[in-house]
Amino acid sequence: MARNGRLTSPGFLPQAPPVNDLQHSPLEAAHLALGARLVPFAGWNMPVQYTSIIDEHQAVRNKAGIFDISHMGQFFASGPDCAAWLNGLLTNNVDRLAPGQGQYTLMLNPQGGVIDDLIIYRTAEDAFFLVVNASKVDEDYAWLTGHLAPGIELRNESSAWAGMAVQGPDAPAVFAAACPGETLPPRNGYAVTASGAIVCRTGYTGEDGFEFFSPSADAIPCWDRFIAAGAAPCGLGARDTLRLEMCYPLNGSDLSPERTPIEAGLGFFVDLEKPEFTGREVLARQKAEGPAVRLAAIQYTEKGAPPRAHYPVTDETGAVVGELCSGVLSPSMMTGIGMAYLPAALAKPGTPLKIDVRGRLFPATVVKKPFYRKS
Repeated sequence: MARNGRLTSPGFLPQAPPVNDLQHSPLEAAHLALGARLVPFAGWNMPVQYTSIIDEHQAVRNKAGIFDISHMGQFFASGPDCAAWLNGLLTNNVDRLAPGQGQYTLMLNPQGGVIDDLIIYRTAEDAFFLVVNASKVDEDYAWLTGHLAPGIELRNESSAWAGMAVQGPDAPAVFAAACPGETLPPRNGYAVTASGAIVCRTGYTGEDGFEFFSPSADAIPCWDRFIAAGAAPCGLGARDTLRLEMCYPLNGSDLSPERTPIEAGLGFFVDLEKPEFTGREVLARQKAEGPAVRLAAIQYTEKGAPPRAHYPVTDETGAVVGELCSGVLSPSMMTGIGMAYLPAALAKPGTPLKIDVRGRLFPATVVKKPFYRKS
């Protein structure tokens, strides 16, 4: 919620493990030096904000911000027929990728539920780089190795890399200043710098930007160069408000083993033309029949208390029809926004609803995704 012009911690932070069990980013000393507030997230001690969530959010929308993403996992897969093996485990079609290209995709259980959503890059004809969610590193690696095909090598190098994401309209200029002589890859592209760092041109904010993965020992000098080039340090709070304005799902909140990509509105990243992949039959049936529930975008129609995950969603009669998976006060629009799985008939834009905030009902409506569009 807003206090004195600032947003307090967002409602997406999961139950934390004991402090002694937390993992620490190679960039933690840099965060402390900048006065960051650190919180447990996905088993890591991570910065939630440096100044205010609103200021950091607006820095990304208008200029450039930098996020620590060292908590995310990095896998490398290679071997003969590696593409065919991955196509049997992921929803998107890696055959569409040329070396140096990447795509968003999902890994499913046999029921069609989401184990993880991830980005995969083709680095060579029979080699791939996968960036997976922090809380899913061990589970993903176990799932993939449990389905390993003959001749395939899979390496989990997550502990060897530091990651940072520079996002915002000024991101290309920041890269040019911080990495002279290097070429930023095109959108959804992948490249390796002369120093051995990995650069990926994707993002989680709706803005232009890139991810930069360096060996852990080089993390702080790289971070400092990007800040000196004009990127404002940003924490998890702004990352959450930025991605939710774009209706980008958060694994563990909006995506789960009980929900399918079709229900989540991610059918664009599911290639049902592929003859076989884990969970395909369930998704094909939902696509043909229509899902019973859909992940809908919900926006306040009046001023109200900031929505949070797990707040009940009701119809106009007050009957509970779902609960928020994610919810924040949007810094771009200064109104409450959230996403919830609703019965398909209620998930259509224009449907009036109410959000129950500790017993108070605030009027809202289903809107077309995303919430935020550049003017």
